[in-house]
Amino acid sequence: MDKDMFDKGLDIRRSVLGDAYVDRALANMNAFNKPLQELVTQYCWGEVWGREGLSRRDRSLLNLGMIAILNRSHELKAHVRGALNNGLSREEIREVLLQVAIYGGVPAAVDSFRIAGEAFAEIDAEKPGKSGAKGKGSKAAKPKAKGGKG
Repeated sequence: MDKDMFDKGLDIRRSVLGDAYVDRALANMNAFNKPLQELVTQYCWGEVWGREGLSRRDRSLLNLGMIAILNRSHELKAHVRGALNNGLSREEIREVLLQVAIYGGVPAAVDSFRIAGEAFAEIDAEKPGKSGAKGKGSKAAKPKAKGGKG
């Protein structure tokens, strides 16, 4: 393992997905899945997300579409939060998921809208005055304009 690249990846992973999500992933690490966590952190987050060629915002746009089409609900929920942290609005996320309906199929989009709605509800519940806890990304999660669900 490249310690410097792992540390770079860990910083990016925390910045995008939030400390709570990463802390849970690392807390669930064991002898079996530790190599996967190291690979994901070093390679995905350090080597690829850490490249200069695309902004984090652009990487989030791509991830939302790809993960939605692959029907990976757990990852999609995490990356909806990440996309908000990287500056996408809820309306832009909605547009990505509408694009998924065309190129990946309506069932994938239906599931993705449901999952994004769940992520938004969790983020809204973290805002002060609702549950009393402010989650990382709550500020970025604020919609730019009122619109429909999701």
